[in-house]
Amino acid sequence: MPITQGNSAVRENRPSRQHAEGPAAVLAIGTANPSGTIVPQEEFTDQFFRMSNSNHLTDLKGKLKRICNKTGIEKRHFHLSEEVLLAHPEFLDRELPSLDARINMVATAVPKLAESAALKAIAEWGRPATDITHLVFSTYSGCRAPSADLELATLLKLRPTVSRTILSLHGCYGGGRALQLAKELAENNRGARVL
Repeated sequence: MPITQGNSAVRENRPSRQHAEGPAAVLAIGTANPSGTIVPQEEFTDQFFRMSNSNHLTDLKGKLKRICNKTGIEKRHFHLSEEVLLAHPEFLDRELPSLDARINMVATAVPKLAESAALKAIAEWGRPATDITHLVFSTYSGCRAPSADLELATLLKLRPTVSRTILSLHGCYGGGRALQLAKELAENNRGARVL
């Protein structure tokens, strides 16, 4: 696009974007769940209140049970097991600080869980991880720097030039937004391979 400067025309030095040909497509899917505990939805409220020593909060327990019955969720996967809670009494005692222990646990668990899902997707895709050009990572659990996306890129041995984007603390909305962002990246960058 020419820009006029004084009496001379100067060509703007801006790289032209090369859009992909056609819409983005999902080429593979990988899933993973925490290995800690699987709880059927109908047992969740009782187990949660038992594990958190909160059975005395009967009104709150009844309210949570009503909410859980309306979610449509059949089972829940948890990293926290009774063994983990026994090893970390500070998680249940409000008088003890627990934020550092929780952050450290998440900093280890989230990238490993992401790696498990990513390896399945990469295997189904059938190309090497080094062909990935963009990484979009969403987590509700991570709040540490460097973040889990960098750890995942390292675990997968992605190229150091991979373009990384992380969506942190967005809740369930983050997954949908991550897919939308991946679509936008794939459609607006020719040759993009987005994980």
